[in-house]
Amino acid sequence: MKIDLAGERDRGLAMGLNEFAGYLAVALAALASGWIAGNYGLRPFPFYLGIGLSAAGLLATLFLVKDTHAHVETEAAVSKTPRLKRIFWDTTWGHKNLGSVTFTGLVNNLNDGMVWGLLPLMLAQRSFSLSETGLLAAVYPAVWGVSQIFTGRLSDYVCKKDLLMWGMILQGVALFGVSSAEVSGSFVFWLSLLGFGTALVYPTFLASIADNTHPHDRAHSLGIFRFWRDMGYATGAFLCGLLADYAGMSFSFLIVAMITVLTGLGAKYRMRCETSHPELWNWIRSGISRSGDRTQSVESGRSMGGSSEQQLAASAVKSRKVLLFLRGINI
Repeated sequence: MKIDLAGERDRGLAMGLNEFAGYLAVALAALASGWIAGNYGLRPFPFYLGIGLSAAGLLATLFLVKDTHAHVETEAAVSKTPRLKRIFWDTTWGHKNLGSVTFTGLVNNLNDGMVWGLLPLMLAQRSFSLSETGLLAAVYPAVWGVSQIFTGRLSDYVCKKDLLMWGMILQGVALFGVSSAEVSGSFVFWLSLLGFGTALVYPTFLASIADNTHPHDRAHSLGIFRFWRDMGYATGAFLCGLLADYAGMSFSFLIVAMITVLTGLGAKYRMRCETSHPELWNWIRSGISRSGDRTQSVESGRSMGGSSEQQLAASAVKSRKVLLFLRGINI
């Protein structure tokens, strides 16, 4: 619904704010449930938190949320994006941009599902307490959530396929690091990097779907994308469970890390920029160049200001000499 309200220019920011709120709540819930479990046991008290939050969400939906159908119709009247003829197939794979975003989303949630399933077991294997496990588990979604305020806005300024590629590469590197971490400091660093990598891709997914679909196809296409993206949780749980049983948890992290990096590179190769936004490195270089130009301009202005003052002083001296000369010859 925020996609409908925000418009094309601020869509990434809107998605970033939406995902920020959601995943910051995930981090707080992980922290709270870890504390509750550590002090009152695994059952039933941590589940009361989930029941209360579910009830609050239901009440907010019933009494606070308004429909955005009118905004969709307004945008559809001026949209130049063609309708999708085979919306399920195009969103799943047929359309180069939509299919790449969908597959990247599936792999993103595959590694996310693995982290949520295996990270607590890995931390327990390394003798971390329940409260420490809850704290470390909260780092990943906290960084993920907060970073999306900035990465969502960034997707409004740069080509989205670059954000998808770099986000997946950072996730892959972070998973390599998590597989070999032993102490809490290492886990905090690698889980923070994982959270930032995920923040680069998550709001970009939804904004990319919106960029490549007609407003009347958007909700349907987003539903198909979410179907495959969230299927990644089940796929990740099944695959990583098999890998962990076969060769250990660290091996499972390494395999999924490689899949994640390759998926990011594949998105970069297959996707095309639908906007005039520059690629990420070009945007960074132009920003540095503009900053240098501004600095040079300020220094030049100061220099010119100084020379202008000297010129004015010299002119005043000359004018005084002329006046004295004229008085001297009685003109």
